[in-house]
Amino acid sequence: MLTLVTGTTGQVGRRFAPRLLAQARTGERVRVLVRDAARAERPAELGAEVVVGDLRDAESLGKAVAGVDAVVNIAASFRGVPDEEAWAINRDAAVDLGRAALAAGVGRFVQVSTGVVYGVGRGRPLTEDDEIRPGGEMWGAYAESKAEAERELLALEGMDVRIGRLPFVYGEGDPHLAQSLMWAGKWAASQRLQMAHHADVAQGLLRLLHAPGVAGRVYNIADDAPVTAWELHRLNGVEMPAEAHTRTDPDPWFGIMSAEQIRRDLGFRPLFPTVWAARDAGAL
Repeated sequence: MLTLVTGTTGQVGRRFAPRLLAQARTGERVRVLVRDAARAERPAELGAEVVVGDLRDAESLGKAVAGVDAVVNIAASFRGVPDEEAWAINRDAAVDLGRAALAAGVGRFVQVSTGVVYGVGRGRPLTEDDEIRPGGEMWGAYAESKAEAERELLALEGMDVRIGRLPFVYGEGDPHLAQSLMWAGKWAASQRLQMAHHADVAQGLLRLLHAPGVAGRVYNIADDAPVTAWELHRLNGVEMPAEAHTRTDPDPWFGIMSAEQIRRDLGFRPLFPTVWAARDAGAL
């Protein structure tokens, strides 16, 4: 089995690829697609094949998917990029990769998506059956572009597509936890953020990659305990602004995801069920 992984220079991919390589059985191989070979030194040292190219280039996609059995598409353009780039990477390149994979006879495609596609809360934890309503000033085109990629990839006939929706991801030196204060400092003290440690994101994606019989399914990957803005400040060693305690959370269920389905179907159990467990294990 040969698995292609994209996005291995990003925060999620650079932590996922080594775990995929470490768990590879005899005959299982990993290929990574990167724009700069120098940034693939670590996966190459661990045994990955390296293809240098660009997701937006048809020739690169052809080389990347040749002979591949499965794809894990982690590549994404996140907050702060121009809308045009978000659409180009998150939707257009993802769908082009899916079509190239289908044409090459790839059997399985794992698309890494995001819980922000749900949009507003529903008064309870969000489930995979909820309608997606992407939007929100903070996210620009990110959420909508990821939602469109999901729709178009799931519509491809003849290929087993699975979707993993991630919450806020942290751990193992990822700067996201510190960066969370850019917006959490403006929240109500009780406003919550759904999280997952990189180890559990990798666990969830590996389960999606290897599980039989879940073609066309969508899974939330999340830990057991969303954290409050007050806790985010405490984790970062920063005092919460006094005015935060008088603010009101406009949508207490925004982004709060249920992981019941991946627990039931695929046996997922967070290694770090809370951020405090990760902190105590020295895994931040």
